[in-house]
Amino acid sequence: MLDLEDKVILVTGGSRGIGAATVSLLAQLGAKVAYNDRSGLEQRGSLALQFDVTDAKGMEEVVQRTERELGPIYGVVANAGITQDNFFPKLSHEQWKAVIDVNLTGVFNTVKPVMPLLYKRQSGAMVFISSVVGEQGNIGQANYAASKAGLIGLAKTLALEGARYGVRVNVVAPGFTETNMLKEVSDHVKEKILQTIPLGRFGKPEEIAWAVAYLLSPVAAGYITGTTLSVNGGRHT
Repeated sequence: MLDLEDKVILVTGGSRGIGAATVSLLAQLGAKVAYNDRSGLEQRGSLALQFDVTDAKGMEEVVQRTERELGPIYGVVANAGITQDNFFPKLSHEQWKAVIDVNLTGVFNTVKPVMPLLYKRQSGAMVFISSVVGEQGNIGQANYAASKAGLIGLAKTLALEGARYGVRVNVVAPGFTETNMLKEVSDHVKEKILQTIPLGRFGKPEEIAWAVAYLLSPVAAGYITGTTLSVNGGRHT
C-alpha cells in the first residue's frame, strides 16, 4: 500500500538500532535496500557495504555500487549518527568535530552524489534522522544537538531546491528510543527522562522505522516535503 515495492533505498548506519529496524521494515515492504556502516555488517536487506559516511569518496562508491547492483536509487535514509557527550565547558574540539563530521557532514557526503541522479529522474525521496535533542536541546549534548538541528535546516533547504524536480526531503525526529545509545544512560537518568514523556515509555526502533517508511512513500506522503515528523511520545510538540 505504500508503493515501495522494488524501489531502491539506501540507508546509512543500517547495522544497529533505528537503522537496522528501518532496513528490515523496508525490505519487508518489498524495497531493495542497500545499507552501509563502518563496522559490524550483517545479512540484512539486499546489499551491505562497509563504508564510513565521513569518507566522501567512499560514499560516492556506495552510491555507484548500489545503482550498479540494485538499480536506480529512489530513496535515501540518512541515519548514521554518534554521540560524544560532555558539558560545554569541557567539550573538546575533537568531540565537537567527531559528532559534526558524522551526524551532519556525513549526511552531506551521502546525499551529494545522489541528488543529481534524482533530479535527472524527476523523482525521489529522502528522510534525515534528526532527534528530539535537535528540536529542544539537551544538557551535555551541545555537539549532538547542533548536528541534529542542522539536519532540519538542511532538509528544509533541499526540499525547496528539490521540489521543482519532484524530489521530496523530510525529517524524522525520534525521541528517546530503545537503542544502544539509550543503554549507555544510567537507570537513574532514564527514570527522570521517563517522567518527561507523556506516553510513559521509550520508543521502539520499529516505530521510528514506520515513520520513515511513511515519509518515503510516494502514495502516503507524496504531498509532504520540508517537514519534521516528531516521534517522541509527546515529550516535545
